[in-house]
Amino acid sequence: MAGHGSSSKKIVVTGATGNVGTSVVRLLSEDPSVESVLGLARRIPDWSLPGTTWQGVDLDEDIDLAGLFRGADAVIHLAWKFQPAREPAVTWRTNVLGSVKVFRAVAEAGVPALIHASSVGAYSPGTEERAVDESWPTHGWPEAAYTREKAYVERVLDIFERDHPGIRVVRMRPAFLFKRESASEQRRIFGGRFLPGPLLRPELLPIVPDIPGLRFQALHTDDAARAYLLAALGKARGPFNLAADPPLDAAVLGELFHSRTVRVPSTVARSGLAAAWGLHLVPASPNLFDAVLRLPLMDCERAHSELGWAPRHTAVEALEEMLAGVRHGAGADTAPLAGRAVG
Repeated sequence: MAGHGSSSKKIVVTGATGNVGTSVVRLLSEDPSVESVLGLARRIPDWSLPGTTWQGVDLDEDIDLAGLFRGADAVIHLAWKFQPAREPAVTWRTNVLGSVKVFRAVAEAGVPALIHASSVGAYSPGTEERAVDESWPTHGWPEAAYTREKAYVERVLDIFERDHPGIRVVRMRPAFLFKRESASEQRRIFGGRFLPGPLLRPELLPIVPDIPGLRFQALHTDDAARAYLLAALGKARGPFNLAADPPLDAAVLGELFHSRTVRVPSTVARSGLAAAWGLHLVPASPNLFDAVLRLPLMDCERAHSELGWAPRHTAVEALEEMLAGVRHGAGADTAPLAGRAVG
């Protein structure tokens, strides 16, 4: 198991007010081996934690990141834009060019460890025969901006590690991350602002579509945050898959909603999504749907053995918590996670 070390640590977290960032900052603030946490976000939140300070930072702007990173023991890079999906140049500027800025600043400031939030979306299409380990190719699905950007940043990190062998680099590749406080944000990102949360109730969903290939993994955000904590305070390096059991498919979702499953061809489902996308009724593109259908299942043994990490929630529990949050307009006191009941 990765040890925390004896000396007090100073940690910087980018994207500190989002789904993962809020959980990571909270865990860091509670750890006795962490002296201070600097949370970077575009908008400073209204809540505070012991030993934590906030700094307003927009990665799209010309800023002295190295000055903020100097003296840190680790930088945890979580900042990422999911929207606007219709303007890939905007997300590329933040997600790819912003990440390049962060990595360069880490090297310039002499930070000994960089923990980067990659994703299952960075992986090339998988196989149904087996779960893949961290050696599986990370070329993403090129037609979806999210997976394309995650894969490109993996290539940037390949070069970074080659040029800076003295910096310990960790790449986290989590599955879909859910918690109650992120529910309103995730509804806005994937379902749209006007998706009525109260509709996501078992009694109102008598049918779950069984779409061929639609099977994905999930994880409670707090469980992912513990992996980031272990990576930042320990000595591990390299990539780590993060997911909980069981994989989520139509059968599991049908049981969750007490609904029966009905086979729906993927072409029909995609056509419906493409029509809604074309009418600006949903914010998630059909290309992202294509990518999700091709995601591999991940083998997480390396995180268990080398990080000493294991999830405390099942994938179903994580999804149930998020759906309950959607129904009640749950959120948190940060701009990205602000709650809002709809319907």
